[in-house]
Amino acid sequence: MTSGMDDFFAVIPAGGVGSRLWPLSRADAPKFLHDLTGSGASLLRGTWDRLLPLTGADRIAVITGVAHGDAVARDLPDIRSENVFHEQDPRESAVAICLVAAVLHKRNPDVVVGSFAADHVITRQRAFEFAVQQAVAVAREGYICTIGIQPTEPSVGFGYIKTGAELVIDGAPTAAIVERFVEKPDLDTARRYFADRSFLWNAGMFISRADVLLAELETHQPELHAQIQEIAQAWDDPGRRDEVVARVWPELKKIAIDYAVAEPAAESGRLAVVPGQFDWDDVGDFASLWNLVSSGSRQEMTILAREDHVLESESTGFVVSQTDRVIAVVGLDEVIVVDTDDALLVTNSAHAQLVKNVVGTLHQQGRDAVL
Repeated sequence: MTSGMDDFFAVIPAGGVGSRLWPLSRADAPKFLHDLTGSGASLLRGTWDRLLPLTGADRIAVITGVAHGDAVARDLPDIRSENVFHEQDPRESAVAICLVAAVLHKRNPDVVVGSFAADHVITRQRAFEFAVQQAVAVAREGYICTIGIQPTEPSVGFGYIKTGAELVIDGAPTAAIVERFVEKPDLDTARRYFADRSFLWNAGMFISRADVLLAELETHQPELHAQIQEIAQAWDDPGRRDEVVARVWPELKKIAIDYAVAEPAAESGRLAVVPGQFDWDDVGDFASLWNLVSSGSRQEMTILAREDHVLESESTGFVVSQTDRVIAVVGLDEVIVVDTDDALLVTNSAHAQLVKNVVGTLHQQGRDAVL
């Protein structure tokens, strides 16, 4: 375990169904429970293993849906039961992260919490650890700190962070103030950001002293703060918790932590950023997954299935199959085929983001059995 990090507690929000990865990712088997890269471990387990050297097993918490609690426990047998938090139903990231922070703050008033998504892929472990160590040093000084990723292309799929003046903080040589957040841009704007090295991708990692995070939430979302605190005060008392959660949870506002805390903190000069010099991928759609498992080469067919079940001729693309059906792809470029027992997806890399629309349509039609 890294020395000098005894006040640091990692939080893994494990929610969402990864709708752009349908039909592979489903409500009962969401993205974070899958081994999407062939590593032999789920994305959740990969996140746990990545954080373990920084925290030890006793200082990692997971917040997930009630329906996924058993699967999380099987995937993470070393997690302490009191560090598994169950959401009654999804309320976006502000509730998930701030509730865990409030409970951990009640247990330890000096705790520094860091939030790390359960379904991202990160390589270059030592660079990741160095970035987190810097972010913890910044957080101890009273800032909310995020870890930004140096763009590798002019992507329109991510939000951006504009870095400002450097911060002078011991143990954080690359930290800077965040000037502003920028929503997902159009392509021309993304190209300008890519050329301007002061823009970083927003990877959704936030590190803060729990008291600072909760104070920002109270300033900008006072009603939500009061509700979260009421739940947190009862959380470790199972008898009280059930009553309070049943009463308060349905009233909780659905809002992302970016909007509830991070963006207002940036406007008041309370948000910092550390550039992450590691490889990062949010595996946001099948085009991203194809790029990841093919190491960036799209000049051939990448197959995650039994090779003898996939026939291709004069084609490039990505085939994922969970069935014994024979799949033949002829004369197509950058095609994506995902075959499961009850659903078949055919698209191409340029339209991979639109898979989410299919999920929305199926939900509207009441066809939840395939979701």
